[in-house]
Formats: sequence, C-alpha cells, structure tokens
Amino acid sequence: MNSKLLCVSLLGLFFSLSAQATPFNGYIVKVKKGSNFLTSKAVSHYGAVTKEAETSFGTFARLETSKGLSDKAMMALANNPEIEYIEPNYIISIESTKASEAPKDAMFSKQWGLANNGKNGGIFSSGVAGEDINATRAWEITKGATGDKTIKVAVIDTGVDYNHPDLQGQMDVNLAELNGRPGVDDDGNGYIDDVYGYDFANKDGNPADGHGHGTHCAGVIGAAHNGIGVAGVMANVKIVAIKFLSDSGSGETIDAIASIDYAIKRGVNVMSNSWGGGEKEQSLLDAITAAEKAGITFVAAAGNESNNNDSSSTYPANYEVSNVISVGSYTNAGAKSSFSNYGLTTVHVTAPGSAILSTYKGKYSNLSGTSMAAPHISGIVGLLLSQEPNLTPAEIRERLIRTSVQTTKLKSASASKGRADAYRALTNQ
Repeated sequence: MNSKLLCVSLLGLFFSLSAQATPFNGYIVKVKKGSNFLTSKAVSHYGAVTKEAETSFGTFARLETSKGLSDKAMMALANNPEIEYIEPNYIISIESTKASEAPKDAMFSKQWGLANNGKNGGIFSSGVAGEDINATRAWEITKGATGDKTIKVAVIDTGVDYNHPDLQGQMDVNLAELNGRPGVDDDGNGYIDDVYGYDFANKDGNPADGHGHGTHCAGVIGAAHNGIGVAGVMANVKIVAIKFLSDSGSGETIDAIASIDYAIKRGVNVMSNSWGGGEKEQSLLDAITAAEKAGITFVAAAGNESNNNDSSSTYPANYEVSNVISVGSYTNAGAKSSFSNYGLTTVHVTAPGSAILSTYKGKYSNLSGTSMAAPHISGIVGLLLSQEPNLTPAEIRERLIRTSVQTTKLKSASASKGRADAYRALTNQ
C-alpha cells in the first residue's frame, strides 16, 4: 500500500503551499463504538496513541510510529474488527505569507467587494462599477438585512484577533467560561476556558490569531458597522473562533476533525473554511457529513491552483455532501481571478477574492485568494439564515446558484455562471 502525502494550504493567493512533500505525523485510526483497542496491549505492537479526538461522529486517535507502518501492518489494522479505518494524519502547512499593506484608516469606501464603484479596488488594474455582491442594496431590506446576533459563524482557521476593534463586539462569548473560574471547565463541555472558541493547535481555550489569515476571513464575514475600519457582510453576527492551524500556518487532519466537531457542539449555523487541497480523506468526509446532519452549511474555498475542479479535485471543496458550498474568486473587473480554481459542476458560486481589504491582527490588510471569496459567501449565508432560519444547506446552495448574476466573464467559472448577489439571494429573485 502506497501512502500518498497530502499537502494543504490556507487558500489565499499570498499564502502558498510548499510544493515539496510534507511528512504526515502518524496515522488516524477510527475505532468502532465500544472498542477497547486504543487501551489494549495490542496497540503497542504498532505504535503509541499520542492524541485522541472523541467526537459526535466517532472516536479517532493519532497513532505514532518511529518509522511508519509497513504494508503488512497497515493491512492488519485495516482488517482489525475493532477498527473502521486507518489513514495518514496529514500535515497541513503553508510556506510563506505576504500581505499588501492598506492604510490603517481605510474605510468602507475601499471595499470593492461590497460596493464596487470602479475605482476602489484597482491595485493592479481598474475595476468595473457594480461587479460586487450587491451588499448595500441587500442591507436596505428590513428583515435580517444586516444579519442577526443569533446566527453563529465558525471561522475554522488560524484563529481570530478577538480584541480587534472591528471584531471584539462580534464574537460569540461563552458566558459560563467568561464568568467562571480560570482553569476549570465551567460549562462541562470538555473544553477549559473556551470563552471565544478553542485552539486545537495548542490544545487550549485561547484561539488568538498570531498569523492573520483567520482574522482577515472573520472581518470579511462580520467586521462591525461601527464607523471605523471596515464593514463585514454581516453587521449582526456571532463569530466563533476555532483554531487548528498554528501561527506558522501548520496543522493536522485530526485537529481539523476535532474543530468541526467543536463547531457542531457550539451550535453554529455556518462553517467558513479557507483551507484545502490534496486527496480525499474519509475522516474529513465523516466530519463534514456530521455537520450536514446537524443542518450546518459548510463553505469552502475552491483553491488557488487555476485548476478545473471538475477534473482535478480539491478538498474539502470537492466533497459531494449537500451542505458544501465551493467558492471561486473574481476580480474587481468582474473576471475570474487568475489563480482561482473553477468548475461548472464542482465549484458552485464565485465571490470577490482579489485584493480584499479586511481586518488583520491588530490592523487592516489586503489579501487575495479564494480564502477571501469564501467568507463573502459565508456572510451571505448568514444573512439568508437571518431572514429564513429554516432553510436547509442544500436549499441555501441552490438559492445562491440560481440567484447569481450571470456574466460572460464568469460563464465557465462555476455552476452559477456568474457572481453571487446578496440582494437577489435575500429576495429570492
């Protein structure tokens, strides 16, 4: 059995993945319900269990070995009646980061993705007025126009700068932990001091963002409409910060699984995922399917390899689950971003993703990538649920595709053949 190495990156244009193979850190073993395999002597023949994830959709463990498992050992574990499956615990990593600095006093007028006047996003080229998500018109609708504080959006990423002036009032606060005793699991959910979310990279209750990528995504979704900085797609929202990628941009599949499970337990409505790439993994599919069963929409960046995802899959965007919405990117001129993956079947919609101004750790920055397009869609989904809370993820995906504005520039970019439009989505036109 040949173990192929999966390389996954944060999906921003300037958050590129190292092309070299990245070693996986042991194996993910999913055991069957009621199994004692992980505590038995038999497991020591293969390696050591160094991490476990007890989720709502099964028990997973990281099995570490000094030299890796032989084909014979892999076959033995795969055939063990107490084990559902075993697969590599892939390392998720980025190589370098580069951000285009924006003025710290930059305001809404710089955000072409929300309101494009043809002049407010042209760092590399001139824009075209109206090529945006039509946010300002959507906000004029009375009910749910700017969101609802009951809607929770999980940003599963490098964490969130929850003290940022544009985000501090937008966070979902776990009051039991905020008002509880430090070092104690006051609400009994299995996580200590998880006030704003959880950090699965470091296994603690502080999902602060030392990288910036997650904070940028959070700002696109829900930066406060407070007269300073920038504005998010949603003025009213509760953001749950879930960190599984470290400040250096690396993480493990087993922590991505745990992050999705935690988001389910926090009762989120939307999961925003600006990471992906590589091969299909059963464990991630299990996690996303569990989110589907919980009625949670899973928004995923389509990828930045300029590939056709119909013929060259990118995960998690390509998982064939009804709650997955795969998002491609377009420029301020309304054309598909040169880096963006595309696909008439597997990429569902497109959104602004080139030179996007948003919050960053302690400041504001421009970033590019389908990483930036995905949270625009997460915000629109949040607005939809604010108006129509009973919509299923499948119905939301269909609505976004059908109400997109079809354009010749984007006719081959996604199933929508155009750009997502918040106003048309909310009015079901």
